[in-house]
Amino acid sequence: MSTFSQAPTKRRLQIEHLLSPQSARTDDGDDVVRGLTQTPKTLPPRYFYDDRGSQLFEQICDLPEYYPTRTEAAILEQYASEVARMTGACELVELGSGSSRKTRLLLDAYQDLGYSLRYVPIDVSAGILQESAEKLLEDYPSLQVRGLVSTYEQALAQLQPTTLPARMIFFLGSTIGNLNPQECDRFLTQITTALEPGDYFLLGIDLQKPLEILEAAYNDSQGITAAFNLNMLNHLNWRFQGNFEPNLFKHWAFFNQENSQIEMHLQCQQDCTVSLKALDLTVNFSEGETIHTEISRKFNLEKMRQYLAKQGLQPLHTWTDKNDWFALLLCQLQ
Repeated sequence: MSTFSQAPTKRRLQIEHLLSPQSARTDDGDDVVRGLTQTPKTLPPRYFYDDRGSQLFEQICDLPEYYPTRTEAAILEQYASEVARMTGACELVELGSGSSRKTRLLLDAYQDLGYSLRYVPIDVSAGILQESAEKLLEDYPSLQVRGLVSTYEQALAQLQPTTLPARMIFFLGSTIGNLNPQECDRFLTQITTALEPGDYFLLGIDLQKPLEILEAAYNDSQGITAAFNLNMLNHLNWRFQGNFEPNLFKHWAFFNQENSQIEMHLQCQQDCTVSLKALDLTVNFSEGETIHTEISRKFNLEKMRQYLAKQGLQPLHTWTDKNDWFALLLCQLQ
């Protein structure tokens, strides 16, 4: 199903709903049931993002302790023109487009070189996708947008052939760090299947760095990250008629040295029982028990280059900040 904007930019904007409300509800909550009935308990990170969660994440990105967003943006500001020169004219496909703040840096670079602008944002939130696309169209008169309301997997499997010489899929924010190694393997298989030989993949990754910097980024002094983590319980209460009491849980984030990843948990402060009526689920918690809500892996740059090459994505160039805290890798499908 496709719909077109009614604004003056309607001829340049197409929003396609691959993820219909009906299909979204088919398995709604199944992952919550699986996660809360296993040991240890887990919840999928997608439940961070109700309206309040999205607002809190935007605040996190501006925190002094949270370096990833501004560091990656600074790399793009400095080197986006190099990316554009290396790829030439290409369709830009963004996974998890959100507010598209960093996207503008790439669009500016391609526009400055006189290339046609074709942008395919992919996001599960139709509202955010539509809003950010319309703002982009106001600022880029030659831009054409085909937004896909979808999961990554579904959208990558249904990308239409591009009319430009090449395609570049980009995945920023080190979101790949939220995937465990097995999930990462599956994800990159989906990427390589969606690309043609000679197409490009631009990846942002968070690099290994001193422990105190890593842990401070997920335990900020203002408590915004804690509120973001705890808000997941409010989201579950609203969505599934639950009775979680967030004040009975505590944000806990630490660096797991063995797996080179930040782990975020919600730790129960006393024995309690929680019901989610819409899922017909009752869960008992013991004092000290945790719900694992997210991982954020921190990568060794050379090992990541080797890993991508084994997946058929040959690294062409790498850009980092002056501290080597973050990296952008431009790869080409062989």
